Amino acid sequence: PRLDIDSISMFTNSDEAVINKKLPKELLLRIFSFLDVVTLCRCAQVSRSWNVLALDGSNWQRIDLFDFQRDIEGRVVENISKRCGGFLRKLSLRGCLGVGDSALRTFSQNCRNIELLSLNGCTKITDSTCNSLSKFCPKLKHLDLASCTSITNLSLKALSEGCPLLEQLNISWCDQVTKDGIQALVRSCPGLKGLFLKGCTQLEDEALKHIGAHCPELVTLNLQTCSQITDEGLITICRGCHRLQSLCVSGCANITDAILHALGQNCPRLRILEVARCSQLTDMGFTTLARNCHELEKMDLEECVQITDGTLIQLSIHCPRLQVLSLSHCELITDDGIRHLGSGPCAHDRLEVIELDNCPLITDASLEHLKSCHSLDRIELYDCQQITRAGIKRLRVSCVG
Repeated sequence: PRLDIDSISMFTNSDEAVINKKLPKELLLRIFSFLDVVTLCRCAQVSRSWNVLALDGSNWQRIDLFDFQRDIEGRVVENISKRCGGFLRKLSLRGCLGVGDSALRTFSQNCRNIELLSLNGCTKITDSTCNSLSKFCPKLKHLDLASCTSITNLSLKALSEGCPLLEQLNISWCDQVTKDGIQALVRSCPGLKGLFLKGCTQLEDEALKHIGAHCPELVTLNLQTCSQITDEGLITICRGCHRLQSLCVSGCANITDAILHALGQNCPRLRILEVARCSQLTDMGFTTLARNCHELEKMDLEECVQITDGTLIQLSIHCPRLQVLSLSHCELITDDGIRHLGSGPCAHDRLEVIELDNCPLITDASLEHLKSCHSLDRIELYDCQQITRAGIKRLRVSCVG
């Protein structure tokens, strides 16, 4: 529920005293607990008694400043921590460029029950912040440090010493991190379920071997553009992380069909696979994958230039839950592959997005085959030169009807 701010004026002056008499403070406090940051701040300006209630620490267990105000100074974070530190469980400072180590040290000292903290894009913070979190915040479970480019292996070692409950860590674009930091982290945080390492360009197979050996609970792994990794490291992940549901290795050009075979043999729960620009993958690998991973929902195969209609045939037969499929720049795909996809079990109720841009062999016939996809919400056809306006119009009419 959301309080109608326009109605606040009804309760000012003498009327305000009436509502406070009609409703006990406990009930007003309960109502305020459902409000967002902006609404609470507005309520705090209504009267002295509402100010006390709106700023009660119990109302500030979850704070996300991203959609409210990002040009904040460190003292704002310090004040928040002092006012509601004992209650605060989740805080997002995503994009708050002015927040640095000093403010976060004060925050850590006051908010020892914090479980989720997002510092995504807070470029001023360094390893000192992770030292503070390690020292004062043992309950931390989710930590987002994406684009905090000063973070190094020292941060991961600190977190390993003081935050054993860590379940999700995002250090995307922290390109100073190497295998030593990963090794220290995973050995002390066996409950890790999500690791986001996008753009960590120094990571090699040795880091992945540590993850595979120590993270049996891992569900999500993002290694996009970690260009040094090969089949060797990823196969270790597959063999050690049987609960894996989401894997992104887009831009990892060294991987081959061996990865798809390993996923098929070890990770039957896989739902999301992103392998864009992995040009060595072929129909043979995707055949093994499709025949074993029946829960696949989203696949990004952009620029997997060797795949043909054979991959689509296997997906249409074995992957009934498929919702999103990107085939951009897969130049060997033809109308026949789309025909099989359009007649498969996913087409009628599941398939929502299909990307076919820059597939030169696709014609209006493919659009006819996609008419059976009743849930289709978006289709991309950029630079498909054999697609005509008439074909698009017929598909649009069919979907609207």
